[in-house]
Amino acid sequence: MPTAIAVTGPDLVLPSPDRHTPSAAVLQSAVQSPRTYSLDQALTEMHTLIEHHGYVIALCPSSAPASVARRLHAVRSVLESDRIAIVRSDLPPLGLAVLALQLRQLSVCDFSPGVLASAARLLSHYIHAGALLGSVARLDRGRIDVSLESHAKSWLPGSQFAALAAPQPELVKLTGGDEVDLPGPGFATTLLYAPGRLAPDWVTGTLAPAWKSQEVTEVQLPAESERWWATAKLVEFAAAIPDISVLYQLVSSVRRDDCHWCGLELIGDRCAFCAAPLPPPGERPAQPTRTLVPASHRLRPAAGPAPAPGTSALPRGAT
Repeated sequence: MPTAIAVTGPDLVLPSPDRHTPSAAVLQSAVQSPRTYSLDQALTEMHTLIEHHGYVIALCPSSAPASVARRLHAVRSVLESDRIAIVRSDLPPLGLAVLALQLRQLSVCDFSPGVLASAARLLSHYIHAGALLGSVARLDRGRIDVSLESHAKSWLPGSQFAALAAPQPELVKLTGGDEVDLPGPGFATTLLYAPGRLAPDWVTGTLAPAWKSQEVTEVQLPAESERWWATAKLVEFAAAIPDISVLYQLVSSVRRDDCHWCGLELIGDRCAFCAAPLPPPGERPAQPTRTLVPASHRLRPAAGPAPAPGTSALPRGAT
């Protein structure tokens, strides 16, 4: 069985694009109140996932209530298991659902659990997640900087804003023209959008062509989106790489190391399972030569963003 990808809500599970992509496990311990879903039930739920899949990667949004994160860490602590990775993400709800889908796609490949869990942070930098907003008056400035001018204009009837939360926060006021000032992806993507109480015309008719999206698909708006964006007048969207062969090469091209604490493979600078940081370059053991992409998987995408083998795939300035 592939490594289990677990999420904290059913609306973070997008439909599988093919019959090979498994669904995600919805953690009832995160959905239900501790009053109605006991710790014993939460332990049984997680233990069952481990028994069936070997390892569990639990995606938890940074915006989730503190009680959700505490319950996940409590379950991991009581089980004394090093097979549970709790991955926190700053992505907005639809962007997080897309990340979960990409990890689900990659879970059927030959990546080890440590590499797959570490890939969550890498893949997040290639998801362009944002929203069309009818108001930014209550938008959390810790997520996207809202100027006083934008704050004042948001009270005007009919005002609309285009906001980008990832990979870099951006906010622009729409003027009614066809211009798109939001920086888009420089590689082939599919655009998913989820309408709230705004018409999606700007997203489908202006943003999608400007970003050269290969496909535009409507999905259900996650329940958390209105709280995350602080308004019901929105259309959330996320542009991401849909091709599993490109995702595979993107992850495969990054140097792998072994965690000095738990021994799992990882990419990046920290193990997603035990949170141990990677030692400085001078203290790392020499890596054996390995074939990162098996011959059966050597696909050459036309416009993939994969870096050269042995280099870091994180964008410059990313942490």
